[in-house]
Amino acid sequence: MESWLKESGAVGLDDLELANFQVTGRGVRSLQYYKEGERVLTIPCGILWTVEHAYADPLLGPALRSVQPPLTVEDTLATYILFVRSRKSGYNGLRSHVTALPTSYSSSIFFTENELEVCAGTSLYTITKQLKRQIEEDYGGLVARIFGQYQDLFPLDKFTIEDYKWALSTVWSRGMDFVLPDENSIRLLAPFADMLNHSSEVKQCHVYDASSGNLSVLAGKDYKAGDQVFINYGPLPNNRLLRLYGFVLSSNPNDSYDIVLSTHPTAPFWEQKQKLWISAGLDSTCTISLTLTDPLPKNFLRYLRIQRLDESDLSVMQVDATDGIINESNEVEVLQFLVDSFCGLLENFGTQLEMLEEQLAASVHPPGGNAWAAAHVSLGEQRV
Repeated sequence: MESWLKESGAVGLDDLELANFQVTGRGVRSLQYYKEGERVLTIPCGILWTVEHAYADPLLGPALRSVQPPLTVEDTLATYILFVRSRKSGYNGLRSHVTALPTSYSSSIFFTENELEVCAGTSLYTITKQLKRQIEEDYGGLVARIFGQYQDLFPLDKFTIEDYKWALSTVWSRGMDFVLPDENSIRLLAPFADMLNHSSEVKQCHVYDASSGNLSVLAGKDYKAGDQVFINYGPLPNNRLLRLYGFVLSSNPNDSYDIVLSTHPTAPFWEQKQKLWISAGLDSTCTISLTLTDPLPKNFLRYLRIQRLDESDLSVMQVDATDGIINESNEVEVLQFLVDSFCGLLENFGTQLEMLEEQLAASVHPPGGNAWAAAHVSLGEQRV
C-alpha cells in the first residue's frame, strides 16, 4: 500500500510506519520529531475514497447512476469498497488498501445478544437493535435496486449481508467528514491516514483542502521518534464510540444520555405550544443530550415547561418566559415528571450502577471484550 501511495503523490510516509501498540492495537508510529501543528501526512485527492470517485469509475459509475433515487453516501461508499474488493484484476492500488483493512470489527452491530444485554436500557442498546433491523432492510433494497440488477459487477456471493455490514463498519469507523466552504459536506476515506487512532489528548488535526481536494494530517501535539501519532475524532460519548468505532474510553468525560421528547399533535393546545417550541429553537419532537457537564440542559427544561402550559398560561405567554420558572404549579409538574422519568430510566438499565462497578472491578467481563465495552457504556449513561 505504501509504495502505491508514494507513487500517487502521498507525502510524509518516509517518516511514518504502521506498528502494533499494546493498548490501541495497530496504529501509526512516528520515525522523527514533529512539533505541534507541523504537517505529518498528505493524501492526494485522486486516491481518496469519495462518492465522486465512485460515480466516476467507468464500471461502477453507470450502475450507480441508474439507481433512482440515488444511494446514500454510506451505501455508495460501502458498495464502492465491496466492488473493489471483489475485483480479480485492476484497481491494484485501492485493493492494496482494502487488503490492509481489518477483516472484522467490534462495533455494537456485531455483538451477540448476551453481549448487548449488558447495556440493556442504554441508548446504544436501542439504537443497535434498530440498526440491525435497518441494515437488513437496506441490504434487501440494495439487492433489489442494484446488486441483483448487475450481478456481473456484484456477484452475490461477494456481496452478502455480512459483507455489507463489514463495508458499512469500514465507512463508519474510518470515514472522515468535512463541511465545505459552500456549506455542503463531504465524507471520505483516506488510505493510511485511516490507520491513525483516536486520542482526546491531541487537538483535532486532520484537515481537508477544498481547493486541492487533498487530505492532510497535522501534528496534534509534539511527537518524538517512536511515539504513536493520533488524531482526535471529536468529543464523542462511549455510546457513539462503540457504535461507530468499536471501542470505549474508561471514565469518558463526554458520556451522554439522549432523551427523546415528543408531544402528539392531538394533545391539547398543540398548535399554540408548537409555535412556542419553534420560537425557542425546538420542535414537538426533539432529541436532547444530557451530559456530565450539563445534566439538565436549559432546552430540556424549556421544552417541558411549554409542554405543561395550560390555557390561561398560553394566553399571556411569551417565549422568553420559558427560559425560567413560569409559575409554581408548572414548575412542580416539570420537576415531578423529571423525578418519575429518571427513576424509570434508571430502573430500566439491565444492570444497576453499583453492580456494574463491582463486576468491572472483579473482571467479570474480560477487559477489552465486547461485554466489558458494553458495561462501560451503561456505566457512563447511568452516571449522567
